[in-house]
Formats: sequence, C-alpha cells, structure tokens
Amino acid sequence: MPRAADPRWRRLREHNRMTDLITVTGVVGSDPRHTVTGQGLAITSFRLASTRRYFDRAKGSWEDGETNWFTVATFRNLAVNAARSLRKGERVVVRGRLRLRAWDTGDKSGLAVEIEADAVGHDLGWGVSSWQKAGPARSADDLAPASSATGGNWPMGDDTAAAAPQAGGFDPIDAPEPSESELDGVAEQHDRVDGFGLAEPGASVEAVDSDEPAAALAG
Repeated sequence: MPRAADPRWRRLREHNRMTDLITVTGVVGSDPRHTVTGQGLAITSFRLASTRRYFDRAKGSWEDGETNWFTVATFRNLAVNAARSLRKGERVVVRGRLRLRAWDTGDKSGLAVEIEADAVGHDLGWGVSSWQKAGPARSADDLAPASSATGGNWPMGDDTAAAAPQAGGFDPIDAPEPSESELDGVAEQHDRVDGFGLAEPGASVEAVDSDEPAAALAG
C-alpha cells in the first residue's frame, strides 16, 4: 500500500500537526549532539529516558517501572546553552512540543517520540546546579562547560538501569536520531534566527562532553 494511502501514516501526519505541549523529567541518555545549519541555526539533540517510579507495597520500597525514550531537539540559543550544560547521566526537566516520527532501517522499524523543546533545565530534586547568564556563543571556548558546578555530582543509582535497554530484546534507542534533512525540516519553523543563537555556519560538534567539545568550531 502506498505510504500516502496508509491510514497509519495519515494518523501520524495529523498527530504531527497537533501542538501538544508536555513536560517530562528523566535522565539524559546520550551524549548531546550539537550541529549548526548552513543558515546559522544552532541545534542540539539528545536522548531522554523517563522511568516511572511506583511504591511496591509488598516489598515496602520504591521500584522502577517502564522506561519511555524520547529524542529531544533544541534550537537557537537554547541549543547552544544545552550543549554547554548537559551531560549524559544528568537528571533534567524538559518542556516542549510532542512529535511522532516513523523510522525504518530495513531490518527494524518503529515510531520515535520526539520533543521539540522550548525549555530544558536540571532537575534540582536530584542534584545541585548553578545558573549563569549566557551571552552569544561565537568561539570554541564558548561551547566548553560553563563550570564544574553546572555538572555537579549527579547521583547515578538507578539512573544507570533507566538508561539501559528494556527487557525482551528491544532497545528503544535503536531508533535512529533525526537525520540532518529531517532536522532541517523542523528548523524551517525556526527561520527567524536572532543573533543571540548564531554560531559559525556549517559547524558541527559531536559528543560535546569530549576533551575537545568544540573542535569543529575551532577553524
């Protein structure tokens, strides 16, 4: 059946036109990936693992429930600040617009749940953070971590389990991250780029918590 005639794709398109705003708490499950489009739009994306906690009366203790996985995309100065501030394993709060994306790699297929974020911050119920007003990011040094206090000593504990593959042989993070073309499609909705969120056009930073987080911007 052609994709256009498939009712599942029609429902997906209809859902993506919705403006559902959600707030999710969870653990950063991947190294944030920072890129800048040719038009100068900064984008940072990362996986978010959100595990429901419930009280087991029989055991008399709190237990982990199912883990929901999201791909979070941030834009403009929020993307620049997220690249500077977030690291894998940290607890965060994310607010944004919900989007669904079907994916197919040939041998696997599924539905990725994405959040186009308009606000991201550390979850202070699990650690200590230090806020610092940020200016325009123009150089490699600007994308280095703001300070050691920003990362803090975040308790891992059950977070390691929350970021692990679920039982049954299906790993939710098998879902590929949005391609550059797909991100560009979303970025078209953010075409009014102000100077505050600009970086060098065409630059790309992978795994911003590496020893040289902004090497791609150095030139």
